[in-house]
Amino acid sequence: MTLGDHATAGALDGLKVLDFSRVLAGPFATMMLGDLGAEVMKVERPDGGDETRSWGPPFDERGQATYFLFRPGLMAELGLAYEDLQPGNPGLVYCSITGFGPGQGARLPGYDLLVQALGGLMSITGEPDRDPQKVGVALVDILTGLFATSGILAALHHRERSRRGQKVEVSLLASLLAALVNQASAYTAGGVVPHRMGNAHPSISPYELYDADDGQLVIAVGNDRQFRALCETVDRPDLADEARFATNTDRVANRTELREELERSLRRRPAADWSEALTAARVPAGLVNDVGAAFRLASELGLDPVVQIRDGDGPATPLTRNPITLWDTPASYRSAPPALGSHEPGAATW
Repeated sequence: MTLGDHATAGALDGLKVLDFSRVLAGPFATMMLGDLGAEVMKVERPDGGDETRSWGPPFDERGQATYFLFRPGLMAELGLAYEDLQPGNPGLVYCSITGFGPGQGARLPGYDLLVQALGGLMSITGEPDRDPQKVGVALVDILTGLFATSGILAALHHRERSRRGQKVEVSLLASLLAALVNQASAYTAGGVVPHRMGNAHPSISPYELYDADDGQLVIAVGNDRQFRALCETVDRPDLADEARFATNTDRVANRTELREELERSLRRRPAADWSEALTAARVPAGLVNDVGAAFRLASELGLDPVVQIRDGDGPATPLTRNPITLWDTPASYRSAPPALGSHEPGAATW
């Protein structure tokens, strides 16, 4: 389906957003706001625009990179800091996204890879006997964009009651630390510094990749019922009755032995066969899909993950659907990502 102007008013219809951000975290937040109905105008550098326009390959049909933060202090230099604008507009909601906060870390470059390293994420990603690894997407940017979106929406809700706006501040480092969840609490509450465990989970077992006859599959057992069903499905019901595997705590303590026992059975059949059998037994299991297979699965499940967005008379651009489903005010896809210069004076109205 090709989408253009959406007839239904969005949840944020009437909200106007001026986007001075760069790279990914800020633009991701304003994309979310735009999908929900806000009118977004993107302001970019005059000498080529946002640098992610050239981060490729791959490129789309227009020759624009498919990848597509002003540095701290720049907005103040331009007279566009919150303190400059708020007196004349007390309802202003102003979001600042930085790499490491507005204080001593203000001059550190806020790139996702750097924050993954400095923020501890790489230290817990990868195999224990190999180099630290980054996550396969700019996850910190995405998380920060989502936190920024949440902060903006909270400030807008507060404005509805108080008629007063406020400044929202989000940093990549703080966002990553918050998103470390159980790994962070292991340190903050337990004094334990987490380490790389490959695909294993520090607190759950069996919960990782396992070898089958022709490849690997994921098994993600979260309770004792699922574990017993797993053992019965792989023709090893005896494992569920062994003291060393009786509870999740026991299984975590003996994860290496459990893995060896399970793989003796799993190697007798192809991974796809086990995936089907375990799913039928209500045991969370599946193959490791590539990105194409993941989109095909979503389509098969009726999630309709791709939308074709037409911008004017140009070709339709296939993009990922917004994952938020609102029954009364659904997300709208009014235009593709703007071409450089499309929001110059006279190109859009406010």
